[in-house]
Amino acid sequence: MADLRFGIIGWGYWGPKIARNLESVSHASVSMVADLDKHRVAMVASQQPGMRTTTEINELLASDVDGVVIATPVRTHYQLAKQALLRGKHVLVEKPLTANVEEAEELVSLARQVGRVLMVGHTFEYSPAVNEMRKLVQSGELGKIYCVEAERVNLGLFRRDINVIWDLAPHDVSILLYLFGQTPTQVRVQANAHLLPHIHDVAHLDLGFSDGMTAHIHVSWLHPCKIRRVTVIGDARMVVYDDTNPAEMVKIYNKGADVNVDPVVSYRHGAITIPHIDWMEPLRLECEDFANAIRTGEPPRASGEVGLSVVRVLASAQQALDMSARAGIVTAVPA
Repeated sequence: MADLRFGIIGWGYWGPKIARNLESVSHASVSMVADLDKHRVAMVASQQPGMRTTTEINELLASDVDGVVIATPVRTHYQLAKQALLRGKHVLVEKPLTANVEEAEELVSLARQVGRVLMVGHTFEYSPAVNEMRKLVQSGELGKIYCVEAERVNLGLFRRDINVIWDLAPHDVSILLYLFGQTPTQVRVQANAHLLPHIHDVAHLDLGFSDGMTAHIHVSWLHPCKIRRVTVIGDARMVVYDDTNPAEMVKIYNKGADVNVDPVVSYRHGAITIPHIDWMEPLRLECEDFANAIRTGEPPRASGEVGLSVVRVLASAQQALDMSARAGIVTAVPA
């Protein structure tokens, strides 16, 4: 099996994490790093003497790497991914894929034309806990799904280039689309900018689906506690995924409410089940999927098409937010 060589553009928060996991993939290595910050590049060169480094992104794109990881600000994703694809590189872009639908559509189309892998860093689609929850949904064990509640809040990290919707909501939108295999038909949003004008730091998204299911997503940079939780409410059972509780990431509740009984609604309180989950780092599984897609030609789980679907939902939320700001009301728009 031939070794795959990867280059990473952006050595900020995610770049080193992705590099560490790519290095752990069989017959794969990170051979080059590019960053505009010469101090970061110097740090990489001192810590990993054998690594090629550069402050010129075109130098990396012109190199012999097979795949490129783009871990840069969202506003740069489109141009960098486009350049990499045109140079014949396979591309993994950190979430979200792009800053608007038109750019995402163009990248997906271009990847098809040049026959290269385009993948998005929707890491939670690779979480063993999320996949356990997906099995419960797909098997019908939870029954008819009424609603989903997702909460992703913390104090920071504050961003100046994008709002909290584009920063945090991609995680939960990608989880929802992965769990249920459908996209929302309507998006409502309410958001506030507390610290900086026009940079919304707290947001609530309400999604409606064609089968009647609803989902609420709460994202915030201004919360005293770190919460990463998704609750799925079914008429047979309910499940809670808590990413901050490694010992009990998934809990299945045999609880519910039954109608057409005496009294009108009867509540059921059963046992709580905590399934065993064979844990592997999601980012490692994501990197393995990228390498496998390059080698086999099979589409990765978090493909460019999946990334496009997430961007469409985010863009609908942004459109609703912009409309509500102009009108002074909360607005719903088609997704």
